[in-house]
Amino acid sequence: MRTFSRTLARTGVLQIDSVNVLQRAHYMPLFSRMGPYDPDLLTRASEKRPRRIVEYWAHVAAFMPVELWPHMQHRMRRYRDHQHEWMIMREKPALADSLLAEVRERGPATARDLDDGLPRAKENWGWNWSDTKRALEYLFYVGDLTVCRRNSAFERVYDVPERVIPPHILNQRAPSDLEAHMELVRRAAISHGVGTESCLRDYFRMHHAAARPAIAALVESEELVPVRVEGWDKPAYLHRDARLPRTVRARAVLSPFDPVVWERARTEQLFDFRYRIEIYVPEAQRIHGYYVLPFLLGEQLVGRVDLKADRKGGVLIVKGAFAEPGAPEETADELAEELQSLAGWLGLDSVLVEPRGDLAPALAVAVKQLAGA
Repeated sequence: MRTFSRTLARTGVLQIDSVNVLQRAHYMPLFSRMGPYDPDLLTRASEKRPRRIVEYWAHVAAFMPVELWPHMQHRMRRYRDHQHEWMIMREKPALADSLLAEVRERGPATARDLDDGLPRAKENWGWNWSDTKRALEYLFYVGDLTVCRRNSAFERVYDVPERVIPPHILNQRAPSDLEAHMELVRRAAISHGVGTESCLRDYFRMHHAAARPAIAALVESEELVPVRVEGWDKPAYLHRDARLPRTVRARAVLSPFDPVVWERARTEQLFDFRYRIEIYVPEAQRIHGYYVLPFLLGEQLVGRVDLKADRKGGVLIVKGAFAEPGAPEETADELAEELQSLAGWLGLDSVLVEPRGDLAPALAVAVKQLAGA
């Protein structure tokens, strides 16, 4: 758990996504940094006392360190001030109060729990969202409810903050907007090391009107150092505690929702690696595949693999494997070892490489050699 906590402190947030073709998004950044860890650590950190992380709209839907709860109060106030933009609050303003009272009385509940047997209409479902779900989401955005866990169907289980957030955090004085913005930029800078204004504000999805004064204040306090990065056309900021290692020995496959590749322009500037998520692209128009993970080796992104976990068959399937220009000759061997480690962590027995992509032939040989070792 200490290693988990140190890793979370470096990454800052863990984006949550429902796609489970390989592994849910919030588990993967920890594997990329820690190797084969016990996923129950994340369950303990997010659901059990002492609660270390909590779900909120920090980047998008994400787990964030629970101590950031007071620093999201300004965001919650903004959502409350704009409640007129929520259709459910215009059409059924009393529903949210009714649901809040019900959760407070009955305890943790999903939208489905609260819909069952209740005389609430389920009109305008959209993504199968009932009026109950829409009202609960409003309460989640404004901080009247929070998420105590996800159930086996990956549905949010809502509860009141006083039963989820540790009292010493819940009862803290809410920081000023500037103080909150500074803390979010500070954490983004620690995670990035160096970045432009765009990099820093994207980490917690801040507006430039909030990020710019915060950056200026952190520069004035000398927590951020203005720098120029060769090849970048915008000013950058270096966190004062960032260190340049003599060598970088990283090796990891990165989730499409990993902080290293969140901000696409930054990824291109740092690694000369153009990356797009193709989940929502029609199959015939995909270039690399459905669930494609960049492969980090040393300090370069040297390839990408389209992966699928066949849980019934016990196989990690490589639907496609592609090398980047200039990828070192050891790329296939290193990737094979990383995929073997990933398969073991996922509880899969073997790795199968399908013949798609220029890296696939060498990767298939490397995987076969590992399996026979």
